[in-house]
Amino acid sequence: QVQLVESGGGLVQAGGSLRLSCAASGRAFSRNAVGWFRQAPGKEREFVSAINWSGSSTYYSDSVKGRFTISRDNAKNMVYLQMNSLKPEDTAIYYCAGFKALVYSHNYDPHYWGQGTQVTVSS
Repeated sequence: QVQLVESGGGLVQAGGSLRLSCAASGRAFSRNAVGWFRQAPGKEREFVSAINWSGSSTYYSDSVKGRFTISRDNAKNMVYLQMNSLKPEDTAIYYCAGFKALVYSHNYDPHYWGQGTQVTVSS
């Protein structure tokens, strides 16, 4: 079983940056692909980014490509999401999610979810 805890959310002005962290506990985390999802008020949860088990492949939604960077440190059981050039439309609760797979596929559903961290971008 993998447990995930997000941190690093907060309030930032448009154009600013935040770095989200996802701390994982439980064995075999380094063998899981990990993703970030977000849910804005009144909207469905959407995919933001993902990284495979080794960190060698990363994936981004079109809305964040070029602004967000996902990374991981398996030695520390951590996954990060560096968010730059933030926009008001990035405001959402951000969730870290783990897959029971080495690599990410949009066909896979996450098996593990964190509790979420709020990101608010003011205009």
